[in-house]
Amino acid sequence: MATEPAPMRPTREPRVTLDDLVEVLLNKGAVLHLDLIVAVADIPLIGVSVRAAVAGMETMLEYGMMRHWDEATRAWAERSVARRALGLREDESVVRRMSGGHLLTEGVYHGWRPGTVYLTDQRLVVLREEPREVLWQTGLDAVRDVRLKPERTVGGEERLRLEVSLADGRRELLSAREPEALHGLLTRSLAGRLAPALPSGTATEEEPPLAEGHLWYEEPRRSGPLWRGGRARLTAGRLTWKSPVDARPALVLSTTELAGVRRAPGYGPGGEGSVLVLRTTAGEEIRLAADDPDGWARRLASTSPAAVTA
Repeated sequence: MATEPAPMRPTREPRVTLDDLVEVLLNKGAVLHLDLIVAVADIPLIGVSVRAAVAGMETMLEYGMMRHWDEATRAWAERSVARRALGLREDESVVRRMSGGHLLTEGVYHGWRPGTVYLTDQRLVVLREEPREVLWQTGLDAVRDVRLKPERTVGGEERLRLEVSLADGRRELLSAREPEALHGLLTRSLAGRLAPALPSGTATEEEPPLAEGHLWYEEPRRSGPLWRGGRARLTAGRLTWKSPVDARPALVLSTTELAGVRRAPGYGPGGEGSVLVLRTTAGEEIRLAADDPDGWARRLASTSPAAVTA
């Protein structure tokens, strides 16, 4: 005969400090369930029912909570910072912002100047935050051509740069954290006014997504795998996953490396049967969880003939 579990009771640990409590709340979080009835002379007057989750923002976002609020707040903060830093006009808005730089080739100094690249619906700007200075800018109406140009760094690594050709004949070189994405946005912004694209393999536009949305990724860690919430993007060529608090994608998988997709039994972050197991051609397994696992499984399988769902 099964016995009922003993009720949970509060315990006291004199060695626990406030720092320990804060660390637990930030890293792991706590779920509070509270039902309170206020009575006078045994007559219930007020009822309080509280269901709350308390955790650090990184933990909240990794579990898919407060995503819309975080995205809206970040967008508002970026608009506010950009308006002050760039002096945005009333009819001007920021399209994309990312870390990058500008190659200065005039005067005595010749080298890269790091900063932040802003693409608005009217301008392309490279801004340095401290001390605040506009390193380079141009109106989009002055841009005649945008191309991706490979460049070998001092350490021997090949990186893509953005070559911007202007109406006055100058060619400026920019760096960007996501050069393909910036190139694709600029190309669409300047549609109809750009020179013909370079041959295939020299310059690539950003691929249109087959699927895009929130997924959980079971990230391998030294202390054990950990489910994290973030945004996934699937194109015909690759699958990427990135946490909102990370600078770069934690998962980049070419669809040619995808050998199979199957649903795993049991519970996942998205509920019962939400876990997808991706098998690669190298024999590795990647675990993802989705609110719509069937839809993601079909789209993943459609990108590669070898990726048959099971």
